[in-house]
Amino acid sequence: MTRLDGTGVVRGITASAREVCPLPRIDYADRCTLVTDATATPERWARAMFGDVPSPAERFVWRGLLAFRLDPRRSPDTVGGWRVGGRGEDWIRLETASRSLRAAMVVQTAGRRVTWTTCLSYERSWGRLLWPPLSAVHRRLVPRVLAAAGQRLRETDGQDSRARRSEACTSSRVSPSARSRPVSAVIRPSR
Repeated sequence: MTRLDGTGVVRGITASAREVCPLPRIDYADRCTLVTDATATPERWARAMFGDVPSPAERFVWRGLLAFRLDPRRSPDTVGGWRVGGRGEDWIRLETASRSLRAAMVVQTAGRRVTWTTCLSYERSWGRLLWPPLSAVHRRLVPRVLAAAGQRLRETDGQDSRARRSEACTSSRVSPSARSRPVSAVIRPSR
């Protein structure tokens, strides 16, 4: 296990990620694991990291610099423009390619951990020249993207739980004068 650049990103691929990675040859692989209290499916994690469609910055790097083919439309079959190549209970695989690179990203969840693995296959010499300088930027961004996604998921879960408490409030017996009070003062125990 080789830790790269002091970022927390590790060189290589786990056996479980290799099992779901479609690339016959992997020329570059790295992974980063975040221990978190945010709980979500691998697909929710991927969408929290990359959105439904690529952002302008992602389009610049993925489409402009790496020439990856991305789908600009919102779809259950894409995440951030990448095609969903496969799903499992504890993983999702995103795939794309260009003339010089084939790429797969695997997001896996296990307990309180989420792991993002990036795998590349150099299809032409241009990919072998292009990726090394960009990989340094990639390794700096990965931990930040994971942490920001965890924060978004916690915020979303907080909003969901507030909405559930609000729904419970409106479905419980509530006196009309109590409707404007905080939720904790509104819910009465049922008898």
